[in-house]
Amino acid sequence: MSRDLSLHQALPEPFDLAGPSFSRLLERHLPDALPEALARGGEAIPHVEGTTVIAVAYDDGVIVAGDRRATAGNVISKRDMRKVFEADSTSAIAISGAAGPAMELAKIFATELEHYEKVENGPLSLEGKANKLGQMVRANLPMALQGLVVVPLFAGYDMLADTGRIYEFDVAGGRYEEQRFAAQGSGGRDARGSLKARYRPDLGRDAVVDMCLEALWDAADEDAATGGPDVVRGIYPLVSMIDAEGYRELPEDELRERMDRVVSARQQ
Repeated sequence: MSRDLSLHQALPEPFDLAGPSFSRLLERHLPDALPEALARGGEAIPHVEGTTVIAVAYDDGVIVAGDRRATAGNVISKRDMRKVFEADSTSAIAISGAAGPAMELAKIFATELEHYEKVENGPLSLEGKANKLGQMVRANLPMALQGLVVVPLFAGYDMLADTGRIYEFDVAGGRYEEQRFAAQGSGGRDARGSLKARYRPDLGRDAVVDMCLEALWDAADEDAATGGPDVVRGIYPLVSMIDAEGYRELPEDELRERMDRVVSARQQ
């Protein structure tokens, strides 16, 4: 921060309805420190991202995965874009929509959760995190009406219920919990159909990971804005898993082996 803040200034005021919000704290005391996309009201026009992100729950947790391609119209603008982010140690956010605002949303959301935990001396509940994300999506509605739509997918491990949970959102910030699986983005319908055909409630983690890779392949096969595995450049979908041990991502070597098996099966 460019100016010193006293402890009294930094703490929330009594009966502050805004709550422990880091972005509101900056807006009040240091508006110049806000990210450019917020400070300027999102005036910069980013590339529009066609994408496919999915989440699947299983007995021990939840898998979140996404392809890596970003497009601007009919042009591939980036081949290795990250679309799945760690929100905190027990949750993940996957983005779809306008790339710039979506990435800002993911980063600010993670900062908000970290700030809340420091101020309140404890983490927000998983449902509370989903509600907070819904408020942030709703705040983007004026920009969405101008074409800069951001629709995230949120999933995590509920420590209180000992289970993985998945939340979808609409452009107005509506929050909807899914019990089995969810998919968002331009290839979401194709991925959802693939998951529906393969899903069983008794599947273990490894089987769910393979099912997610199959679904992303099916989406890439039908949707031009969804990227499939790029063997030449070594670019594969990003797969994360969240369970009682926390958030972690599938190692690249293991991901390559699994993706090679999917490709071999499709060739046969």
